[in-house]
Amino acid sequence: MSAVGSKAEEFEQLRPLLFAIAYRILGSVVEAEDAVQETWLRFEATQTEPVSTKAFLSAVVTRVSIDVLRSARVRREEYVGPWFPEPLIADPYDDPARSAELADSVSMAALLLLERLSPLERAVFVLREVFHFEYDEIASAVGRSEDACRQLASRARRHMDAGKPRFDADRREREQLAERFFAALRDGELGQLQDLLAADVQIIGDGGGKAPAFARGVTGLDRVIRVLEGLVPAVAAVDLGVEPHEVNGEPGAILRDADGRVIGTLALDILGGRVQTIRGVLNPDKLRHLGPVGDAWAVNRDVNRARRHGV
Repeated sequence: MSAVGSKAEEFEQLRPLLFAIAYRILGSVVEAEDAVQETWLRFEATQTEPVSTKAFLSAVVTRVSIDVLRSARVRREEYVGPWFPEPLIADPYDDPARSAELADSVSMAALLLLERLSPLERAVFVLREVFHFEYDEIASAVGRSEDACRQLASRARRHMDAGKPRFDADRREREQLAERFFAALRDGELGQLQDLLAADVQIIGDGGGKAPAFARGVTGLDRVIRVLEGLVPAVAAVDLGVEPHEVNGEPGAILRDADGRVIGTLALDILGGRVQTIRGVLNPDKLRHLGPVGDAWAVNRDVNRARRHGV
């Protein structure tokens, strides 16, 4: 096998890990894929053989991701409405012994909490707390001393622990509750939906100004039920598909229009046997990696028309 072929094989074996690191740092599927591609180009161009290919590639993808995040943070400050991560449907990196922990680390709640950290803190936290890299490897990756990385990790851990998202421990119970939730949503069973929602339930959406969404959020059981009372029957009338699917390691669904095009995703935070938060991503720019994207505005017009006609 040629040197290039050997390099490519090594890289492909590590690609899932590299993407997993980049996504947790960036919160964007597209940007993470770009960071991984840039890492390959740098690896392909290097003339020296690293002592550890895993350490070398992890360091490169981390540095690339930090640079991308620094510029992305400026754009996110100007974002219209709430900013949510791009929905991740399947994490390519898998460790059966840590599957629940890895899934929780890509939850919408966890990634939004990571947004509060500086790019360096976020990278150090991801490498240390999620992927268990040693401090000498982290220091090499981020260009800081080991002591500085320990301090960054400690500071990041305090921030994360202070707002750490809580989930029901039994993932199967969460999945079963989500199945009931989406079945009730599809069938328009408002009574069943109400039984599954927490008293302080919230619906909030990321439309980025490019799709209808509950940008300011709707909070409280009574208010959410009033929204659903008007929405659920109309959604059924326009044949909006609700396809249950894990989204960012959480129970969720992909929303599709009558032609099967992606309209958005929903992810559920579940605690105490109730749905606490419903997060929707409808910005079409964040959905293109999932397949052909439909027109959420057109669906919204059809829903409103159905509501006016008492459907």
